[in-house]
Amino acid sequence: MMDGYGMMGYGYFGLGWLFQILILVLFFVVIWWMLKSSGSFGFRANESAMDILKKRLASGEISQKEYEALRKEIEK
Repeated sequence: MMDGYGMMGYGYFGLGWLFQILILVLFFVVIWWMLKSSGSFGFRANESAMDILKKRLASGEISQKEYEALRKEIEK
């Protein structure tokens, strides 16, 4: 029995559930892409290498000596 929906209906053998999941995944991908491009989630689209290096020095991730060596490499 097809309950009036045909082969693409929401029955046990239809693919309606697959279409709904696809739409839901697409929705979340679009939201993620928008947040990423706007700079949310810690992503920085316009951050230069020097900005990143300065942040690493400020956070203590690298030493002053490492900073100077890396700065010279970046400025080449």
